[in-house]
Amino acid sequence: MVRVQFIHGLEGSPQGAKAGLLAQHFEARTPAMDTRNFDACVAVQAEVAGSFRPDILVGSSFGGAVAVAMLQRGLWRGATLLLAQAALRQGLPAQLPAGARVWLVHGLGDELIDVEDSRRLAAAGDRELVRLIEVDDDHPLRATVQSGELVSIVRELFAASRGDRPHRTTSTGDPEMGSPSE
Repeated sequence: MVRVQFIHGLEGSPQGAKAGLLAQHFEARTPAMDTRNFDACVAVQAEVAGSFRPDILVGSSFGGAVAVAMLQRGLWRGATLLLAQAALRQGLPAQLPAGARVWLVHGLGDELIDVEDSRRLAAAGDRELVRLIEVDDDHPLRATVQSGELVSIVRELFAASRGDRPHRTTSTGDPEMGSPSE
């Protein structure tokens, strides 16, 4: 079963709609975090990723910023799905590491985070690995969640990522190879 680690946003929680949906369809973990301290959130998520060993990291809004920070700091190298990401709003540069498979989903009706932020971030990655999916939706991506489209996107990203190696980084920063059975 696909292992998904979900990083919730400022308004989200481990009991939220996205976390619940992912838990219904995947082996999922949604660590609780104190969103008042960005670096502590990055540390919590990196620690859980090291022990849980997810196939896909999914970050929503503020959680997307945490996921981008993990990528930029070399704490995560695997497939990453960013939902209405807020990385640029957290002061992170519009940069994705070379070789990072990152898909971004952003609602065209998002009134909180401009879709242009995701366009800028997507343009900073490898064209063959980065995909921007613009949807007719709001910031919480309610329609994308309710329709099940989010589940389909996670499955597609997992399938696309199976050929990527190395796909995780250990807590020491050394690449770790994933096996086909993971």
